[in-house]
Amino acid sequence: MSDAASESPTPGFLVWRLSMKWRVAVDRAVAPLGLTHAQYSLLASLLGMQRSGLRPSQRQLADHTGLEALYVSKLARTLEAAGLIERAPDPADTRAVRLSLTTHGREVTRRAITVVHQLLDQLMAPLGGLDGRRAEVFSRELATLLDTPLDFPTEE
Repeated sequence: MSDAASESPTPGFLVWRLSMKWRVAVDRAVAPLGLTHAQYSLLASLLGMQRSGLRPSQRQLADHTGLEALYVSKLARTLEAAGLIERAPDPADTRAVRLSLTTHGREVTRRAITVVHQLLDQLMAPLGGLDGRRAEVFSRELATLLDTPLDFPTEE
């Protein structure tokens, strides 16, 4: 009889633990800027999309971040009230709302990115740093896993 506690952790468990460790660390790091990890993810993604010339809808930002559209809507309202983003109706689709960073939002987001990048440097140090070969392989492996559909099998 084997003891479950002494067995090696499953990849799913390790992914869970790493994601929780990362979420807690980012929450703590961006808290002095008045942000949560989810708000940071939305703002940093929005900055990247704007740099690419996009003014995404809430739905596009939800798809990009992996967050639920309803949650993005709630986050966007909170960030708008804080003066970090602007929400504007999409002239081409009355159901859609387009998002953009305010000047203040860009400043806060850049500071947050700097702080989170420092955390990422710490996290990736055991793999040879962000520019190391192991980090590159790790990132590719994570991207592969993220691209893998996870549909819960249904019984017929």
